[in-house]
Parts: sequence; C-alpha cells; structure tokens
Amino acid sequence: MAHTSLLSRITVDPAVCHGKPCIRGLRYPVESILEYLAGGDSVERVLAEFSDLERDDILPCLECSRKILAAKSVHLALT
Repeated sequence: MAHTSLLSRITVDPAVCHGKPCIRGLRYPVESILEYLAGGDSVERVLAEFSDLERDDILPCLECSRKILAAKSVHLALT
C-alpha cells in the first residue's frame, strides 16, 4: 500500500476525539492503537477486540507516527 493511500485512512476531525488523528473517522485514535501494539498486543488481538477495524487500518497508524517523528525533534530524558 502506498504512503498516500496509507495515510488516507487516517482522519482528523475536531468533532471526533477532540481532533486527534483517528482511523477512518471512527473513534479509534491512532495513539490508542499504538498503545495496544507497544503494550505487546498483536495485530490479530487488536482486530479481534475491535471488530470494525481492518488489517489495513493498522499500518497507517505506524506510518502516521513515523511521519510525526520525522517532522519534529523529540528529546527523551535519559534514565
């Protein structure tokens, strides 16, 4: 799937989830899907939990986060 096609599944609407990037206008913020994946849930587990999501909804979340990180500097505290 091309990058432009990937990102077309991510929508931003001030009336949905306070304008956070969401999947296809649904109330699934990209941030939440990334939290599930970072917490160790598999793509299959996320899809089983949220039946109206599609496999092709997951890659756009990763691409969205990649673009955001590439666009600005992030400073992490060293522990």
